[in-house]
Amino acid sequence: MTVKKIVFVLGATLALVTVANAADLPRRQPVPVYGEQAPIGKMPIGKSPIGKAPIGKAPGPVAARY
Repeated sequence: MTVKKIVFVLGATLALVTVANAADLPRRQPVPVYGEQAPIGKMPIGKSPIGKAPIGKAPGPVAARY
């Protein structure tokens, strides 16, 4: 009975180590396919109103009109 338990535990440990080792093996990745050349100089950087509003800044002086 004890020998069966030891053999079973050793077999399960060997299987676990084998599966963990196989998961770490490097696999070949497919070559990426590029359809067309990326447009150079076409990014709209700085053309949107993001970050240009005075959020968090103190408002200007308020003048009362009568």
